[in-house]
Amino acid sequence: MVPDMARQSITLIGGGLVGALLAMQLAQRGFAVDVFEKRPDPRHAGFLGGRSINLALAERGLQALRIAGLAEDVLQRAVMMRGRMVHDRDGNSGMQRYGVDDSEVIWSVSRGALNILLLDAAEAAGVTLHFGQSLIAADFEHQRVRLADADGSERDLAVNLLIGADGAGSALRAAMNAYSALGERVESLGHSYKELEIPPAGELPAALQQLGGGRDQYALEPHALHIWPRGGYMCIALPNTEGSFTVTLFLPTRGTGPSFSALPDSAAAAAFFSEQFPGLLPLLPRFSEDYDNNPVGTLSTLYLDRWHLDGRALLIGDAAHAIVPFHGQGMNCGFEDTVELANLMAAAPDDSADVFAEFQRMRQPNADAIATMAIENYIEMRDSVADPHYLAKRELGALLAQRLPRHYMARYRLVSFTHVPYAYALERGRAQDALLEQLLRHASRVADIDLDAAAALFESSLPPLPILRHG
Repeated sequence: MVPDMARQSITLIGGGLVGALLAMQLAQRGFAVDVFEKRPDPRHAGFLGGRSINLALAERGLQALRIAGLAEDVLQRAVMMRGRMVHDRDGNSGMQRYGVDDSEVIWSVSRGALNILLLDAAEAAGVTLHFGQSLIAADFEHQRVRLADADGSERDLAVNLLIGADGAGSALRAAMNAYSALGERVESLGHSYKELEIPPAGELPAALQQLGGGRDQYALEPHALHIWPRGGYMCIALPNTEGSFTVTLFLPTRGTGPSFSALPDSAAAAAFFSEQFPGLLPLLPRFSEDYDNNPVGTLSTLYLDRWHLDGRALLIGDAAHAIVPFHGQGMNCGFEDTVELANLMAAAPDDSADVFAEFQRMRQPNADAIATMAIENYIEMRDSVADPHYLAKRELGALLAQRLPRHYMARYRLVSFTHVPYAYALERGRAQDALLEQLLRHASRVADIDLDAAAALFESSLPPLPILRHG
């Protein structure tokens, strides 16, 4: 449906991943869209870091990209990850698949490359992009904003509808909150992160080049998300297309035990890695440089009571509901937001107040649910993936998924490989987990469980799963 010329123009603050994809979809529906991004154009200036280099793309995000006609282009620039490769302290490793086969995988994508692709697509759809433009004030009564150029010069701009896709540190959210309190709450995880890099295998000593099993240019198995869980903290590594891995160290921010405050420099950190991640440290030839120069990133969850000011301004993606990264769903959730909002605006282009209210009604319970699951997944990744009880539940769940595909699907699969609402996945996962715990309470091994009785318990206790949509 193409809007007529009387439809409202849209001013979008933020040209990152969510902002660019939303702008493209709105332009495809005939809206006039201007995007104002504070950073320089990454297509000319290069992508500026400061946030995670890699992101995990799963089915929800892929579906949004399919709708926009971009999925195949993105997948050509991505690396498939079939599961978690778990590395223990003794140097042993084992794969834990995410799904049942290669139809259920996630993809490692470069934030910078994806952002550039989306900006090109938005511009081709008719979006007007403005770079080096920072929002410094908003007058919601008179529908005007003040912008600052990179050189500090300021200008006022009349706006119609304002949408903020400017991330967790949203300037538009701050302006909205100053005008009318949004009920903002930021809950710190108490843990932070730092990024390091494993270079392509050819840049490592010869003795280390075969750790990837002779797989092209990678030093480790390329089709996996690698995890070094250590209980209370961990390292992960995601593959990049050119053969490197982006390694992320997650530690408590402060404390007398392992923490960033206790490891202030690369010398202290190297001693820690030698003890806790001895197999990983030799793969990090630039460890000292990366550790001393790369910033420590914070991890928090953002909650708002209100995402909009009637029909004048709306927040979307991380600007409305930033989460910690441990389910790999922040971008996927934001991309899902864009589809819902674009559809609502196309259906009711002249009723932004109702559209914004309906958008929040639809998406907020799901944003809250994935925020909860992301924190729970951190605990699972750092503490549980090597725990015998966790592995027994995983084994039993896999058997039930084969026998009862309409009554059991692991929560991770519901989140990552279907389009069921996050809130449903959270509640269904809790109900399923309670039944698994019940079955394992009186059995020391999965082999001791009567699977016929287990199947009957699930069928009598839970309704069938909804018809599950894959891409």
